[in-house]
Amino acid sequence: MSAVLQPQYQFRPMQMADLDAIIQIEPTIYSHPWSRGNFSDSLNSGYSAWVLVEQKKIIGYALLMMVLDEAHLLNLSVAKSHQKQGLGRLLLEHMIKIAKNHRAANMFLEVRPSNISAIALYENIGFNEMSVRRGYYPADPKQFKGGREDAVLMGLAL
Repeated sequence: MSAVLQPQYQFRPMQMADLDAIIQIEPTIYSHPWSRGNFSDSLNSGYSAWVLVEQKKIIGYALLMMVLDEAHLLNLSVAKSHQKQGLGRLLLEHMIKIAKNHRAANMFLEVRPSNISAIALYENIGFNEMSVRRGYYPADPKQFKGGREDAVLMGLAL
């Protein structure tokens, strides 16, 4: 009988030293990636920022902004090589737990309508579409009128 080793995933708070690894992942999964400055500003603002690590390597990350009793998920990302393995769900569930620990009553997020797999994950967790923000995201002008893509605003009661 042979044993199959399961990957060991760990969550830890994001640090400035993590930004080199994170900005290597961002452009491989987004057409308009966050910059080092976006991440740095978020950390300096005290947002709840976490990394998902496997064998000391960052494979995912998420940032959450708390405003009163509302949690706003700003970024939830899994490295392309680790997608479709349930890690997005794992990371999202971790961020929901963090929001609850901060006594959030609701969690909100924006997602591109073209990101069908993300929308499916959010709906599966229990998020509901609340509204559409017209022209929210920068996008390829050949695909989207005016070079902007809408955002679906989704919410989850905690």
